[in-house]
Amino acid sequence: MTLQSISQSRSLTLLLLAQFSQCFISLSPISMAILASKMLAFVGFFVGSMLLGLANSAMFNELFQPSWALDHFVYEGELLKLKLDNYSGAGFSSKNKYMFGKVTIQIKLIEGDSAGTVTAFYMSSDGPNHNEFDFEFLGNTTGEPYSIQTNLYVNGVGNREQRLNLWFDPTKEFHSYSIFWNQRRVVFMVDETPIRVHTNMEQRGVPFPKDQAMGVYSSIWNADDWATQGGRVKTDWSHAPFVATYKGFEINACECPVSTAADDNAKKCSSNAEKRFWWDEPTFSELNLHQSHQLMWVRANHMVYDYCADTSRFPVMPVECEHHSHRH
Repeated sequence: MTLQSISQSRSLTLLLLAQFSQCFISLSPISMAILASKMLAFVGFFVGSMLLGLANSAMFNELFQPSWALDHFVYEGELLKLKLDNYSGAGFSSKNKYMFGKVTIQIKLIEGDSAGTVTAFYMSSDGPNHNEFDFEFLGNTTGEPYSIQTNLYVNGVGNREQRLNLWFDPTKEFHSYSIFWNQRRVVFMVDETPIRVHTNMEQRGVPFPKDQAMGVYSSIWNADDWATQGGRVKTDWSHAPFVATYKGFEINACECPVSTAADDNAKKCSSNAEKRFWWDEPTFSELNLHQSHQLMWVRANHMVYDYCADTSRFPVMPVECEHHSHRH
């Protein structure tokens, strides 16, 4: 970015701040607090975009490639559709691997009776000791809410499921699903609303995923042995093909060559005196006030399962559950 473009960006930022300040005059204290938090979040992103790792939105084939069942892919302009029938599902993967940053995909999930199906969007490294961040969208019978299950694997160990019911119908419109990752935390977001935060607690002996480059993946598949009501409701193949539709592919992250060693990737993708990445800025070290309130609202009103509260699976509470603050 040239000095001229930076100067123009700063001028635009000042103009926007001035416009925001005019809005404050007639607002109540509560409205002022909400607007202020949104303003700070915007300015943080705007300034962050001036650093390394400028946001990039691209067509599917620029960032991704089919992984399996190419005959179950349908391309319609900017839209990609994945089909599931009783012969096969389908999946795709990123062409590169990344460390730290943010990945976003817009998805319109399977309409109608989607019981037994799973549409997954996730990041993962390779090998038995892999790290992984999962979104799994669990289908349901017509009229019942779609569920999102999130999970994390660190050094090959998962079993960190959380499940919530969405507060909208994800089959009618496109919604954005994002994974943000830096050395301090992993954040799962729906339409920029945080629904889960996994904080780095290495100082308490809890491993944190920060040393393995990860690919980005999505797939649609049959999981009627567990996906809907614990497997009690099976996939009705008379409704096939089941179709998930994608657009808005964004990867704003540090690209890692496959041939580079893990330690070198970690150094390459971390800020230092010579380079600054937006995800290392203080703005992104914790949730702002508005985001914290959003997360508490989601957990209070829409969470239906949290592994931390499952004493049948974990008679002794996992260490991260004892200390995790879901507010930052």
